[in-house]
Amino acid sequence: MTDIVEELKWHGLLALSTDEDALRKAFADGPVTFYVGFDPTAPSLHFGNLVQLMAARHIQQAGHRPLILVGGSTGLIGDPKPTAERTLNSKETVAEWVEKIREQVSRFVSFEGPNAATVVNNLDWTAPMSAIDFLRDIGKHFRVGKMLAKDAVSARLNSEAGISYTEFSYQILQGMDYLELYRQYGCTLQTGGSDQWGNITAGVDLVHKAEGVSVHALATPLLLKADGTKFGKTETGTVWLSAELMSPYAFYQYFLNAEDATVVTYLKVFSFRPRAELEELERLTLEKPHLRAAQKALAEDVTTLVHGADNTAKVIAASKALFGQGDLSELDEPTLRAALSELPGTKVPELVPVAQLLADTGLVASRGAGRRTINEGGAYVNNRKVETEDEVPSPDELLHGRWLVLRRGKRTLGAVEVGA
Repeated sequence: MTDIVEELKWHGLLALSTDEDALRKAFADGPVTFYVGFDPTAPSLHFGNLVQLMAARHIQQAGHRPLILVGGSTGLIGDPKPTAERTLNSKETVAEWVEKIREQVSRFVSFEGPNAATVVNNLDWTAPMSAIDFLRDIGKHFRVGKMLAKDAVSARLNSEAGISYTEFSYQILQGMDYLELYRQYGCTLQTGGSDQWGNITAGVDLVHKAEGVSVHALATPLLLKADGTKFGKTETGTVWLSAELMSPYAFYQYFLNAEDATVVTYLKVFSFRPRAELEELERLTLEKPHLRAAQKALAEDVTTLVHGADNTAKVIAASKALFGQGDLSELDEPTLRAALSELPGTKVPELVPVAQLLADTGLVASRGAGRRTINEGGAYVNNRKVETEDEVPSPDELLHGRWLVLRRGKRTLGAVEVGA
């Protein structure tokens, strides 16, 4: 077993703990059974959740046993947002999302060996419980004054929206998870995000009051971009782990575009490369940032982790081919379609001169500007230089019978779809 506390710190995965010395001793005396939970409030986990899965993977690799909890009951309630009441999803929808998330979390931890992971669903122990038993056996251990002090609760109490008893009770449900997992599995550690610290410590307190034992908690930091906004958000929305909601190509490009100021932090959190290699990438970022070595490593590692090596190889090939470093015709249709969807584009019913297509995609301001670009030798169709200003692409050049890739100069790309 390694010193997992120091390992988590070095990787930027430890922000808070209940008692670091006691936790270090528990790990040393281990193995420790620990849990991390995910609520099915959407059909997919997002990138913020992956931070928790990275922490779980590191702890498991140090010899400890993970319980991955999917919140079939807490997902029906919803953790209070600081701004407004959540819209409750139907039981059928939540059940469907539970299965999707159960499949997703299973990719990130091992289910083999002496410390094999187990996936649990808190609906299994809350559904059979009556309201009277819930209030008598669990609710009696919670003090309303302490519950009111939680950040999200106090924010809502002071807002026009207020807070319903349903969402107010969320922390009791989450606390009950820790108690149940302690009783069933001997679980003595909960991990989660620092924004969940109030709910996490509510579970620690409940186990102590109900069972008279001290258990542990640790929280990971909230990752931020260089401008202070949440990591994992784009201008168009959330960075999802599901390929159905965000293509592997778009996912890869998101991390390839990471800022120099934060890329090393992200690498330490999301990469399992040896420490010496990560330190070398940090040096290259400082001394030769134009190489973007850390960004390439980050994008490759995270995409491989989430979408697999085969999909990662496809998106890397697509990235290179778009800029003339590979054969566009060798890209499969889903990868090409995903790559082109990230570009400015146009759809035309039939093939027209390249100069017009350059204008239609916004790569130049007008058809005349398109002709000038061609005459200056700066226009390409599927990486082939366009030689004459009135040239019309051949139907044989259509990729998968539908698409053309336009390029102006070395880096400016556009997509054309031909068809009705």
